[in-house]
Amino acid sequence: MKNKTVWANRLKEKTSVSFQKIGSSIGVDKRLYEQDITASIVHTKMLVKQKIISSNEGAKIINGLKKIKSQIEKGNFKFQDKFEDIHLNIEKKLYELIGPTAGFLHTARSRNDQVVTDFKLWIKKSSRETIGNIISLMKILLKKAEKNVDTVMPGLTHLKNAQPISFAHYLLSYFEMFKRDIKRFENNIKLLDECPLGSAALAGTSYKIDRNYTSKQLGFKKPTNNSIDSVADRDFAVDFLYASALCAMHLSRLAEDFIIYNSNAFNLISFDDSMLTGSSIMPQKKNPDPAELIRGRVSLNYGNLNSILTIMKGLPMSYFKDLQDDKKLVFDGYDALNDSLILSIELINSVKPNKKSMLKMANEGYTTATDFADYLVKEKKLTFREAYVISAKLVNYAEKKNKLLIDLSLKEIMKIYKNIDKKVLKIFDVNNSMNSKRSYGGTSIANVKMMIRKYKKEMK
Repeated sequence: MKNKTVWANRLKEKTSVSFQKIGSSIGVDKRLYEQDITASIVHTKMLVKQKIISSNEGAKIINGLKKIKSQIEKGNFKFQDKFEDIHLNIEKKLYELIGPTAGFLHTARSRNDQVVTDFKLWIKKSSRETIGNIISLMKILLKKAEKNVDTVMPGLTHLKNAQPISFAHYLLSYFEMFKRDIKRFENNIKLLDECPLGSAALAGTSYKIDRNYTSKQLGFKKPTNNSIDSVADRDFAVDFLYASALCAMHLSRLAEDFIIYNSNAFNLISFDDSMLTGSSIMPQKKNPDPAELIRGRVSLNYGNLNSILTIMKGLPMSYFKDLQDDKKLVFDGYDALNDSLILSIELINSVKPNKKSMLKMANEGYTTATDFADYLVKEKKLTFREAYVISAKLVNYAEKKNKLLIDLSLKEIMKIYKNIDKKVLKIFDVNNSMNSKRSYGGTSIANVKMMIRKYKKEMK
């Protein structure tokens, strides 16, 4: 049996070469070797505990599995396409090492519940690794923000100057996005925390197995409730790819901001040379290629999510071969996101704000016009709509005179609204504008410092 497929006695002809090429998944799912061996060892211990196999048989199987794991880790294991996947490759090797006793390993389980158990274990582990990378990125954001609490930059809407904000406040907006990403990965870990092992092909098994034991030993909260759903479920894979796609989208938005802010037109930030490339023809160029790669790679995550949704949308209940491709999509999604996360950490760390350019641009575009309207509401008891009209007239006047609002004299302002004094002049100062936004979650220095303290506490 060691050189034949397990179904060789049922089928009269050899598997076609083209089908074997497409049907074999060992090139992809060999990444599950650690989870597969771990689950097989626990399954074997359960079989011994329940007296389904003898302790001597169990010990031989477990020792053989440990040897296989060692061989794989040392690079001495030869994976074979004819055995299709990681599960049969390991089982066949076990036959080589311990002989017919290896045949007991598959008692009371199917590849259907075996693969979904391995897959869930891998996603739990990989979700935690991804969370770790997101946390590292958030710490860099926090560190960069802490150094730029009082750095004034133009806040943009529609890519037009809107209101003065703190550069730190801008960075912390992404901190919030990545906090939500962590929650999505954590939520998926909670949702998938049910062990499918023991569901067998789809109906369960007649052996007196102990699914609570295997669940506990493998780190799951409990066994799954329905054997059919257990082998058919890939919600956890979809959720992982959804969380990955959303996190990649947040990285892409940050990269896009950085690309724009680094452009000659904006000149708000610069990067260390380690995060730049040159041109093959233009000697002067310094291009933010890493940011562009991060922005572009989100398409990989979107593609993986869309692909698995397409696979799942037409499947009748239970297991089908269509599900073979779920691992490749998830593995690729994990690789794409985590490569982008690691690169983003380096990119954020290398960012240097051009503070003079930021301050200059914050003063352009009449960014304190709303502050003037608010002043008229608070000090002169006008309705906001009345104040809005007056402020718009002042902007029109400044625009006509080709002046910044901060450069207008009291006499000029009084041409638009007479009932004011020189106290109004400080309203047009961008630092004053930034620090006036003291509502919870606003951009004032006091608020930003408070949020940094809060975030630091949360990160411990």
